[in-house]
Amino acid sequence: MNKPQREFLDRATAEAVRANHPFAQMAASEAALESNWGNSELALDANNLFGMKQHAHPVCGTINLPTKEFLDGKWIPCTSQWVNYPDWRACFADRLATLERLSNAYPHYKAAIEAKDAETFVRQVSLTWSTDPAWVCSCGKEFIDQKIAFAHVAPGHVTRVVPGLARALKALSIYREYTAV
Repeated sequence: MNKPQREFLDRATAEAVRANHPFAQMAASEAALESNWGNSELALDANNLFGMKQHAHPVCGTINLPTKEFLDGKWIPCTSQWVNYPDWRACFADRLATLERLSNAYPHYKAAIEAKDAETFVRQVSLTWSTDPAWVCSCGKEFIDQKIAFAHVAPGHVTRVVPGLARALKALSIYREYTAV
């Protein structure tokens, strides 16, 4: 992990703490993954670290940016309305509020909110949060023992995992490196 990445995680963790996130370091690790360490256009222009689309009843401003949606088995270019947050704290607070609000409709969000540890949180939230079917991971042996349902395990490493779980593994990798110091 380089210095700018550690600085991103320090800042994101502090903002997640200010937003009362129960797993601030994990939320910061997810934000790093989702926003390319804060370098995505959405993060830079709208303080949106999680790719949060605008809500039916907006609580913050809106920014329109091009994206692609996976519909009917193919990627469709479009423009979407994204939440434009005033700061990172607001982004973390809204993301957590969204998970709580949707927890009755999405059992994995409910399990994430009720999680007792950061790893359970990210595993559960990732099962529903990720919609990109291309989420794949080529991970080291340390992930084989994580008791996560793998789609394919080759000798010595994981070559492809269930899409949402690949997201969890990538966030866990960032989290573990960040918290190991």
